[in-house]
Amino acid sequence: MLNFVLFGPPGAGKGTQSQKLIDKYQLIHISTGDLFRAHIKNQTLLGQKVSSLIADGQLVPDAITIAMLEEEVDKNPEAKGFIFDGFPRTVPQAEALDEFLESKGSNIAGVIALDVDQDELTKRIAQRQKETGRVDDQADKLQKRIEEYFNKTVHVLPYYQAQGKLKKVNGIGKIEDVFADLCAVIDQY
Repeated sequence: MLNFVLFGPPGAGKGTQSQKLIDKYQLIHISTGDLFRAHIKNQTLLGQKVSSLIADGQLVPDAITIAMLEEEVDKNPEAKGFIFDGFPRTVPQAEALDEFLESKGSNIAGVIALDVDQDELTKRIAQRQKETGRVDDQADKLQKRIEEYFNKTVHVLPYYQAQGKLKKVNGIGKIEDVFADLCAVIDQY
């Protein structure tokens, strides 16, 4: 099983690039953001809990996120591998993911960080908010999400770097150029 973490701040292009990678490598995409939005849309009990946290720009507690992610992996026992998007966001989540995958006889092959500066992120998310109306893209919530990434989430990178699994890709440029750079990294595996 070939598993990757696609890493980057809100607006880095993880969702856009994940779709292209899925098509090319036949991997299953697991986006915690998409899982949260689906639960919110379906007004599940979990969705109600997650809704208030996301609306305030906060991270969902590890236990809830990990349980949802494990459920998604278990739904796809024949998968060639997974692209984890938006997870892990903390070192404890990374450790939990490693333990879970190890219990399945697998691991994270690599972590690819899309490198995008804050000015570009702000422009991209403002455009996405106009197009989609996502609540978590509103200016006040966006700033909290970006701060959360740079203050907390970015600290997951040294965890994977210590394992020799971290690769960085410039996330600014044409979508096809960024995709080609991502493929060059994945093809090494």
